Amino acid sequence: MTQVIDRRLNGRNKSAVNRQRFIRRFKAQIKRAVADAVSGRSIVDIDNGEKIDIPDRDMSEPVFRHGSGGRHEGVHPGNTDFVTGDKIKRPEGAAGGQGGKASDSGEGDDDFAFQLSREEFLELFFEDLELPDLVKTQLAKMVDFNSVRAGHTSEGVPTNINVIRSLRGALARRIALRGPHMKRLREVNDELTALQPPPVDDEEESSPHRLELEEEVIHLRQRIKSIPFIDTFDLRYNNRIKQPKPTTQAVMFCLMDVSGSMDEERKDIAKRFFILLYLFLTRNYERIEVVFIRHHTSAKEVGEEEFFHSRETGGTVVSSALKLMHEVIRERYPLSEWNIYAAQASDGDNWGDDSSTCRDLLLNKILPYLQYFAYVEITPDTHQSLWQEYQRVAEACRHFAMQQLEGPADIYPVFRELFRKRVA
Repeated sequence: MTQVIDRRLNGRNKSAVNRQRFIRRFKAQIKRAVADAVSGRSIVDIDNGEKIDIPDRDMSEPVFRHGSGGRHEGVHPGNTDFVTGDKIKRPEGAAGGQGGKASDSGEGDDDFAFQLSREEFLELFFEDLELPDLVKTQLAKMVDFNSVRAGHTSEGVPTNINVIRSLRGALARRIALRGPHMKRLREVNDELTALQPPPVDDEEESSPHRLELEEEVIHLRQRIKSIPFIDTFDLRYNNRIKQPKPTTQAVMFCLMDVSGSMDEERKDIAKRFFILLYLFLTRNYERIEVVFIRHHTSAKEVGEEEFFHSRETGGTVVSSALKLMHEVIRERYPLSEWNIYAAQASDGDNWGDDSSTCRDLLLNKILPYLQYFAYVEITPDTHQSLWQEYQRVAEACRHFAMQQLEGPADIYPVFRELFRKRVA
């Protein structure tokens, strides 16, 4: 038997096919390991890869062997513990015991360590999440086409004939085809003019050369006259091509309370929630815009850096953020072209009777145009008036969801509950 060993160096993406096959084959075990790893890392480190361990027992494969067949009996000297029919317990250690445990005889089996890249880690983490209630169309999949002018073509339907280009082409063809005949006709006419005058009496005969030239003139004029005014070769049609354009786009509004009642711990939890949301959106959707709005007594649209890192204090008027969101939707995001989503984080504290104003804004001006609205309240205590008013909104609108966050450990479960895939 000939054995061939390939000792060439692997490239940067060595065994890429085998790696993807391994991930697909042990996907359940890897997803469990990813879930365990997520629970032990910070939200700011979610955008990194992960080294995970898979128990060796989960990677066992069925093996076919040739058995000896039949029934065999044997005698083992010194046996004082077992009789016929007893089941012998599997020994620990090298014979397939618990991986990682010490043994005084033989060697144990270590768990299989596997390094997931950043893309693979996020892909598995966000696999079963989506923006719910995509009733218009799926993002980045459905495209429409615009018909635009793209020059002219020699084939088409009569309704697309370009008259000017067709006549221009016909004129150029006629000039090109009759040019040699017109030149020869002028030369023949000059020769006839140079000859002696034609005979006056009918009885007199013209010279043979004159007769020959006169016949050529008649022939040339017939050739020129026989050139068609327009031919099918001259026809030109307006050419149109289809250019793809996205039929749907999505925008996510992120609203965060930065008032004085939101202490640094609650603001940190809110930022972690929105960081996770931002990673989820930019990871899974190609064409999506994110609008960041911070509010205390007044609301302001800010950039990504200011939204996540700046610090502000003041009173709380939640309706200011909802009013600003409504204005931005009217000015920049027509409902016929955009899927609109919103996520709001607050501690539930609000000024006076503003909570009822928030409820009316949501029910009458905002939710009728939104695909989904997710509200998270960061408080370990009893809920305040804003939560009670939002509960009334949730009862009236199916695409309004609300959850409570008590601490950093609740971020992942709440996020997955808000954006899990819904079965139609």
